[in-house]
Amino acid sequence: MKLPVSLLIAGGALLMPVQASSHFNMFEPANMIVQNERGDPQKKGPCGGTTADPGTQSGIVTPVRGGQMLHIKIKETVYHPGHYRVAFARTPGELPADPEIETRQTEKGPQSVSAKIAKAGAPIIADGLFVHNQRPAPDFWETDIKVPNVDCENCTLQVIQFMAEHALNQDGGFSYHHCAALKITADPKLPLEKQWLGGL
Repeated sequence: MKLPVSLLIAGGALLMPVQASSHFNMFEPANMIVQNERGDPQKKGPCGGTTADPGTQSGIVTPVRGGQMLHIKIKETVYHPGHYRVAFARTPGELPADPEIETRQTEKGPQSVSAKIAKAGAPIIADGLFVHNQRPAPDFWETDIKVPNVDCENCTLQVIQFMAEHALNQDGGFSYHHCAALKITADPKLPLEKQWLGGL
């Protein structure tokens, strides 16, 4: 379904919202690319960089326990209306495509209107986060997501921002992208959730 950005849709059972403008910084978990004060480079999917600047790998891998909550903390540094999505995969190449976008034609080319909000379920942890159509008062937006209960030495958590009322950017369409590398140790007391690793 395509929803206007004025509606708040939260992403389901794996999400516990805490708080809810479009460049953005990702502070928690640590970004896999070194980012500047605006969060750049972040245009290119699936994990940031640009054609001209692929970015410098930070080398940071965040250790986490499967089945536990992981804190996500972001700061929007250049405002656009829109919302955020969180996804998870073994590698950046296995992350889902950016959401389907509805656009309108302008004198300067296509401009984004809305994006399809996905239901929570592998590989989407949560979608429709922090929906906003005006600049919010808090600088930081924060939430906790449940880490899939899997064993994974170097999996990828992706946070993207869909931007409404935005022209097409050649590197990233209508989304900006950040990723974190996670080392997940499964909790043996909980069932394994292999669907988050493609069923393997």
